[in-house]
Parts: sequence; C-alpha cells; structure tokens
Amino acid sequence: MPLNVSLVSADAEVWSGEASLVVAKTVEGEIGFMSGHEPVLAILAEGQVRITETSGTKIVANAQDGFLSMEGDVLTIVAGNAALIS
Repeated sequence: MPLNVSLVSADAEVWSGEASLVVAKTVEGEIGFMSGHEPVLAILAEGQVRITETSGTKIVANAQDGFLSMEGDVLTIVAGNAALIS
C-alpha cells in the first residue's frame, strides 16, 4: 500500500500523490517514511524533501519552517516555504 503524500507551502499545494518512500529533514535529523510507518509529528528543518513516487519517479523539493505529520499511510508536510527543484 502506498503513502498518500501532501506537500504544501503557506500559499499553495506544492505536490500531492502516492509515494513508496519519502525522506525529509527534521530538526532531529533526516527521517524516511514508508507505508506502515508509526505515527510521527516533527518539526521540519530547512532542507530537501525527497519523494519516490510509486512509479519510481523521483521528486525533490526544498522546504523550511514547518512540520510534518504521519498518521496511518497519510504523510502531510506543511512548510512556510516550499518549492519543487526537480
């Protein structure tokens, strides 16, 4: 079962879709998320969010000033600033 991922900035949705893996930088270090991950609420640090879609396509975004929340197979990343870089 894939992750349902939503990456949003203060003014717009940056990316949403299904992913097999998401790696994000928190104030405590990088953390990877796959389906079945335990619930997490963490403060987002400035850095990259790397998303691997279920098709294998890689998406990279810069994000800072926010938080992420993992509950069930839903990962929400809310950033003050976020933009796709590839």
